[in-house]
Amino acid sequence: MSDNNNSNRTYRDNSRRTAKSSLGFRRARATAIVIILAIGAWGLTQAITGGTSSHTHHTSVTTATDHTHTTSLIPAIEAGQLPWNVPLPIQRELSIPAPSSLGTGKILIAGGLSGSSITTLSLMSVPTGTYQNVGNLPVALHDAAGATLGNQSFIFGGGTGSGFTSDVITISPGTTSSGSNGSTASGPSSSATLTAAITGHLPQPRADAVATIVNGHIYIIGGYDNGQPTSTVLSTANGINFTSAGKLSIPVRYPAVAALGHTIYVFGGIYVSGPQTGKPTSDIQAIDLNTSKVSLVGHMPIPIEGASASVLNGHIYLSGGVTDNPSAAISIAGPYSPVDNPEVYTSPSRSVLTTIWAFQPSPLKLLPAGQLRAPTAHSGVTVLDNTAWITGGESAASSYTNTEQMMTPKPSFGYAGQPGAGSPYYGEKLLVADEGNNRLIVLNTRSKITWQYPSATAPAPPGGFSADDAFFARHGSVIVTNEENENVVAEIGYPSGKVLWTYGHFGVTGTAPGFLNTPDDAYMLKNGNIVTADIANCRVIVIDPQTSQIVHQIGTTGRCIHDQDTPVALGSPNGDTPLSNGNLLISEINGHWVDEYTMQGKLVWSAQIPISYPSDPQQLGTNRYLIADYTKPGAILIFNRSGQSLYRYQPKSGPDMLDHPSLVEMLPSGVFMLNDDHNDRMIAIDPATGALVWQYGITHTQGSQVGYLNVPDGFDILGPNGTTPTHPATG
Repeated sequence: MSDNNNSNRTYRDNSRRTAKSSLGFRRARATAIVIILAIGAWGLTQAITGGTSSHTHHTSVTTATDHTHTTSLIPAIEAGQLPWNVPLPIQRELSIPAPSSLGTGKILIAGGLSGSSITTLSLMSVPTGTYQNVGNLPVALHDAAGATLGNQSFIFGGGTGSGFTSDVITISPGTTSSGSNGSTASGPSSSATLTAAITGHLPQPRADAVATIVNGHIYIIGGYDNGQPTSTVLSTANGINFTSAGKLSIPVRYPAVAALGHTIYVFGGIYVSGPQTGKPTSDIQAIDLNTSKVSLVGHMPIPIEGASASVLNGHIYLSGGVTDNPSAAISIAGPYSPVDNPEVYTSPSRSVLTTIWAFQPSPLKLLPAGQLRAPTAHSGVTVLDNTAWITGGESAASSYTNTEQMMTPKPSFGYAGQPGAGSPYYGEKLLVADEGNNRLIVLNTRSKITWQYPSATAPAPPGGFSADDAFFARHGSVIVTNEENENVVAEIGYPSGKVLWTYGHFGVTGTAPGFLNTPDDAYMLKNGNIVTADIANCRVIVIDPQTSQIVHQIGTTGRCIHDQDTPVALGSPNGDTPLSNGNLLISEINGHWVDEYTMQGKLVWSAQIPISYPSDPQQLGTNRYLIADYTKPGAILIFNRSGQSLYRYQPKSGPDMLDHPSLVEMLPSGVFMLNDDHNDRMIAIDPATGALVWQYGITHTQGSQVGYLNVPDGFDILGPNGTTPTHPATG
């Protein structure tokens, strides 16, 4: 379990896990590792997204309803990166809902740039990521506008390898694709194929335009023709006949467009004419469809082109894009990016953004509502069932990306414009045991460190401090921590940092009263006693801090096997979560068991679970339990008392792959949070989609500066009024 290329991690593993290895704690990894995102009737189905909605949008399309949201608070956004990618890096593609006859949850991806313009016509299913080629366009295209009406999809104009086109391409379910000269190109063998044929023409060639749907009419907005602005807003109900719906006050290409009611809003874009030609703008224009009047109604905080606007739950959200004002972008997004490398998303002249804004029409404001997991611009975005699916785009690290992201409004992630909007622990404090840095830190909902121990005003006790797990207690006035490497359990005042009580001898193992051997998961019980799993002594003990006496013990000291007979023996227990009924939920490394015991050592139930290294089980509800698999690739498992797997998350590669996660809990916001120990990060995962929706720490990069961690091994959440929502049964 050590990393030969990293002395700090080697030290950590040698000190923390060597004893476990000698006791036979290492277990063979599973030979078949897959991503399984299956949520059944056990209670998380409300988190699943799927199906279609009347709101649709991509880089060049959105659909509006005839009403606007009336609440004064706009929900923040949960944004995440999916554990799967599209097959090829791509940007400036068309991404729209598939024709209705193909079923729900289907996205049509057409053309785009992947080194050069392509003809590919693909169908993607969400949230599973199933992807198949279903035909070809009659001509290679990028930067086209498009929309879907019922069982037909339309593509308007676009750029080709030789210039700009006025072609209108109609896509319908079928078996072949027809070229512009009557030639036929067969789609690949699959359950769905589409025909794509040129069926008409725009009044003039147009590329870099966008489109939106309002009341069954498609509106085509912005773009240009070989350097000449195309400021006329076109309207069509059938893709054949076009009428004028007004003219942009400021001609632009690459704007973001969305509609509320009978007003279409046009955000930013690139100036097509005038002294600022070629530069992004901060202008917000409004098109009144009742009067065909177009007016400048406000400005964004910074000039942006290539952003996306999505209508979600009756609100417009603006995401991503490129600006030519990197310093302003950094001040808005914060001192570091949420992506793995905080340096790559800016350059001296441009910045690809992660920022998500919620648009408030009256009074007009753009309110920070969260951040994308990865910076992106000129991507394809489609809204299905109140979730925006973001495909590819221009990234900061390279010209093209094949990442798939998602964003959905979630009040549990806060409200736009409020501090911490978009955080999975909105309104709470996050305590992290940053073991490799020998410190405890507390982060606010903006991921800023607000407290640290040891510190200049609260130094470590003689001998030092070695953080491992840590949990709030006494309504957030104390922190109970176990120093597993140094065989000590301690109670530390919060925020004073004063050491209030300790048990064990720093750096010394033993079995006699007052001694421990690799203690883990120390919690305070309701009566003020402290429970800890004394791993290498193969017991779970309850200590009275008033007398420092052991008042309960489960397991036989030194007998490290799973044995339910009397006397009870535990196979190296490393988890001991207090339950609401007064019992303890115990994980045993040897044999990968999870048990429920009373304080008197009576077994309630026991199950072997299908993971390699069980770590720190938690109860989710009636006969539903959550646990981390401390291995690589690590896993998140939900199981029942029979040991049956109800849900499994285990990416085997890529940025979402887990490396020795040791604790996972479900937050009140409905996402999993876990410390991904050997990836040097804290992360949050949406259980419905598998999307990574939050991260603190740079993947597999140790550090102690802002935004970095070093083998984080424990965490806890402190809610309002001193509540501990993930372990309410504790003191």
